Amino acid sequence: MSDPGGMRVSDAEREAAVELLRVASVEGRLTLGELTERTEAAYTAVTHADLAVLTSDLPPAQGPRPAPAPAPGPARPEGGRARRWLVAVMSESKRRGKWRIDRELGAAAVMGEVTIDLRQAEVRTDVVDIFATAVMGSVKIIVPDGVDVEIDGFVFMGEKKVQVIEAPEGMRVPLVRVRAYALMGEIKVVGDSRARPIEKAWAAWRDHWRRAYGELPEWSRPPLPPHGWGPHREAREERRERRAQEREERRDRGY
Repeated sequence: MSDPGGMRVSDAEREAAVELLRVASVEGRLTLGELTERTEAAYTAVTHADLAVLTSDLPPAQGPRPAPAPAPGPARPEGGRARRWLVAVMSESKRRGKWRIDRELGAAAVMGEVTIDLRQAEVRTDVVDIFATAVMGSVKIIVPDGVDVEIDGFVFMGEKKVQVIEAPEGMRVPLVRVRAYALMGEIKVVGDSRARPIEKAWAAWRDHWRRAYGELPEWSRPPLPPHGWGPHREAREERRERRAQEREERRDRGY
């Protein structure tokens, strides 16, 4: 009897899995980095087991969902809230780690530096809209490689650029849309490959499993790890102890 998990998937089944991931992201179940990584894996899935491992920790789809319409401009949230701002005037302003995005973001750097890291953010909208202004300063936006990035605006004696490895054409991946205005300043969007790496729970779990147990047959893959899981705690503790020891040795030498 053939294993149903080894049956090949169709394009329609891949798209259904991607839609389930998108809905999970809007509901706050996945970060932007997790959504991007799993979406890429869904489009490259070969068997039903490949798709099952991507959605095993998510609730099942609640009936058929209509295909999403082209993304409109950012809607003002209920209550008339304005965009959420990060401002740096002759200073630094950084937002990274776990945080929620449910409205348009604004970044303003005046002889200062603003950094917005979206990789671990919970994105509650279909599109991340950012209004960025830099006057003799810089705005840096960090995204997962694999998202689509659109940037427009006006720059005078400055620079706006995108350094992101985008997904192949035809994939329905997350979109980050930036309106950039710079006067003798810089606004840039960079991907994982050009930023300090962060630990990705699913990738770390997968690599750890392969090192420990070898490659598993498709039908026997276990479910995804709990949110926030990571196999490298012990290694991190060793690095902390080594750094502490090095600091003590430098103090003993009088450095």
